[in-house]
Amino acid sequence: MKRIALLLFTSMLMAMGGNLLHAQGKYGADSAECIKYLSYYNEYFKQKNYDEATPNWRKAFKLCPPTANQNMLINGTTLVRQLINKNKNNVIYRDALIDTLMMIHDIRAEYYPKYAETAMNNKGMDMMNYMKNDNKRLYEGFSQIIERNGEKTTPSIFLFNMNAAVALYKDGVLSAEEVINIYEDSMEKIDKMAPSDNLTKIRGDIENLFITSKVASCESLLELFTPRYEANPEDLELSKNIVKMLNVAGDCTDNDLFLNAVNTMYRLEPSANSAYYLYKLYSSRGDIDNATKFMLEAIESPENDDDKKADWYFELAAYNFKNAKSAAAMNYATRAAQLDTDNSIRGKAYMLIGTIWGSTVCKGNEIEMRAPYWVAVDYMSKAKEADPSLAEECNKLIGQYRAYFPQAAEAFMYDLTDGQSYTVSCNGLKATTTVRTQK
Repeated sequence: MKRIALLLFTSMLMAMGGNLLHAQGKYGADSAECIKYLSYYNEYFKQKNYDEATPNWRKAFKLCPPTANQNMLINGTTLVRQLINKNKNNVIYRDALIDTLMMIHDIRAEYYPKYAETAMNNKGMDMMNYMKNDNKRLYEGFSQIIERNGEKTTPSIFLFNMNAAVALYKDGVLSAEEVINIYEDSMEKIDKMAPSDNLTKIRGDIENLFITSKVASCESLLELFTPRYEANPEDLELSKNIVKMLNVAGDCTDNDLFLNAVNTMYRLEPSANSAYYLYKLYSSRGDIDNATKFMLEAIESPENDDDKKADWYFELAAYNFKNAKSAAAMNYATRAAQLDTDNSIRGKAYMLIGTIWGSTVCKGNEIEMRAPYWVAVDYMSKAKEADPSLAEECNKLIGQYRAYFPQAAEAFMYDLTDGQSYTVSCNGLKATTTVRTQK
């Protein structure tokens, strides 16, 4: 019955001679045949009877100009994908079908410019699915899509383009500079997109791929960016990019290029980030005072929320502890714990404070020398309560610290008993704890 209905419908269209002549521009020289096969394939397509739809679509695609119907192109990609999947073992035919699929996307982009971005993004997704082993073709295709769509490119296309570029670099086809430029361009476009969890993940994946590829070695980055900076020392965007790239490379901040670029950033556009990078610079050079000064300036910037401040306070605390500035380290760790709103840093801050107390050497009698271990255990207990993932490490340290608790007899000699309040004051550190003896 459906076949009969299609024939009747086609007969009605053919009877409308005047209208068809008027429509020849849209439907081509043989407009009646074009419309007939458009109708045939579309009926089968709506029923998801793709086996019957495909030969009729092929006729329509051959007879009709692209302007006849955009759905002819959109539905055609669905039908061709079906054929690709059905013929995956016939390599030659499958490759020809993939070429056809790419061509359909290109035709849609050309004849329907309003939907060109969508067509190109869809093309990119199909390239990911069907051209996995052809890095050169992938790179060339993705690059064209990115050039065409800019920041409206589907984010995952940037990741797959980077992956293809890294593979070509390893094969000696692309240079390190070309891959670095691709990375820079990708990050620049991604930064213009509306934030989302998916975009953040893809951005992180691109960064990780770039770092692990070893393309951005410190040596290659210095070789690439030093002449650029020397030619444009007042270029703020260039300086920002240099700082970001050298920081991403790791162990590439203790050099004159990083110093000069950071100072350009700080001078032309003072910000939390530029102050933070100055902290990184001075900390790598062992200048504790300047490092601390710029980190505090970064922290105090109104640009930051409390969680960001907490992260940076903890980083500053760890840096000061590493440099034997226990009182300052404890102060910053305490601030980190107080400002942490999402409970991501509090446990680590408490653990650091406990470690500071556990490593503090106090002078005095037996109790005064051992009292810091009470405080250390207090903070280790708080740390594992705040962050259960730290429990194993905290319990290990608690066991070590308890071994230094005084004997009950020693505590008795100083008129102290278990559970009694006790204030520890040593080397600029002060805390109130409770007396505990070895059992």
